[in-house]
Amino acid sequence: MRGRAGGLLLAFSWLTVLPVRGPENVDRHSAGWAIALAPIVGLALGGTCAALVWVSVSAGLSPLLSGLIGVAAAALLTRGMHLDGLADTADGLGCYGPPERAREVMKSGSAGPFGVAAIALVLGIQAASVGQLAQLHMWWAIVFVSMIGRVSVVLACRRGIDAAAPSGFGALVAGTQSTAAVGLWVGAATAMSVYALPDRPWQGPLVVVVVLALAVVVARHCVRRFGGLSGDVLGAGIETTAALAAIGLLLWS
Repeated sequence: MRGRAGGLLLAFSWLTVLPVRGPENVDRHSAGWAIALAPIVGLALGGTCAALVWVSVSAGLSPLLSGLIGVAAAALLTRGMHLDGLADTADGLGCYGPPERAREVMKSGSAGPFGVAAIALVLGIQAASVGQLAQLHMWWAIVFVSMIGRVSVVLACRRGIDAAAPSGFGALVAGTQSTAAVGLWVGAATAMSVYALPDRPWQGPLVVVVVLALAVVVARHCVRRFGGLSGDVLGAGIETTAALAAIGLLLWS
C-alpha cells in the first residue's frame, strides 16, 4: 500500500504543478507505480478542464474560446512539459541521421519547424474538440480524453521496451509496466468510454481500441527511431492520443 500511495504522490508531483512531494528516493519501483497510476492524474486534470469549460460556456463565452481556455489551463497545470515533449519528438522525427543525431536535436532546447507545427496543430484540435464536446454537453467525454492520454503512457512503458539513454526519465520508467497493468487500464478505459456516448455505447470502446493501437504503433516507431523510449515520447503520446480520442468521440455527433 505504501508503494501505491507513494507512486500516486509521485505521479502528481511529476505530472502536475501541484505542490505534492513524492518519495525521497525515486527508483524504478516507485517510478513504475507513478506511471501505473498516471491515468488517475489524467482524470483529475480532465475534471478540472471540464469544470473550467463549463464555467466559461455558462458565462457566455463561445465553445471554441471555452475549449481553448480549458486546454490552456491543462497545459499550465502540467507545466507545458507534455507539449514540450510533443515538439521535441516531432523535431526528432523530422531530422535526418542516426538515433544519436535525433536525440541531439530533441535535447537542443529550442523548437524547430516540425515542433512548432505539431504544437499548433494538436492544440488547435484539442481546443476545437473540447469546445464542441461542451456544446454537445458531453462533459464526461472531456474528462475521459484526458485520462486515455495517460493510458497511452502505461502502454508505452510496458515490459520489453528499452530506454533511449542509461539515465534520465526514460531509464526510470521504460519497461516497468506489467501485462496486468496494461490490461487493467485498457479494460477500465473501455468501460469508462461507454458513458462518454451512452446513446452509442459501441463508439467509445471502438475509439479506445483505435487510438491506443495507434499510440502503440507510434511509440514503437519512436523507440526504433530514437534507440529507445524517452520522456519526450511519452509527452507526445499523451497529447496526440487525447486529441485523436476527442475527434473519435465527436464523429457522427
